[in-house]
Amino acid sequence: MTGLPALVLQHTITVEPYEGTGAYGHAYGQPTAVRCFLDEQTRTVRSAAGDQTTSSGTAYAPLATVAPPLSRVTLPDGRTTVVIQALRRDGGHLPVPSHLEIQLE
Repeated sequence: MTGLPALVLQHTITVEPYEGTGAYGHAYGQPTAVRCFLDEQTRTVRSAAGDQTTSSGTAYAPLATVAPPLSRVTLPDGRTTVVIQALRRDGGHLPVPSHLEIQLE
């Protein structure tokens, strides 16, 4: 199995990848529509810096999705949130779906 089955990708989010900080604050890349499975559940996670924080949801997207920490994400209902951390779940040759786990603020 190489990726998430299309049947699971029931939601569409818009990701604006974080590109750094400029003279006017955070800079973002082009908005990209990403099909995913969105699990809106509050849980405690660790940020990329190792700090403990609260996540309001997790998006499971194709492994090729670009969503570094601090990227801006628009959810299906129009709310905007920020990526806490994006974790690669690469199954390699195992019969499990490879995907990107995007933890949302």
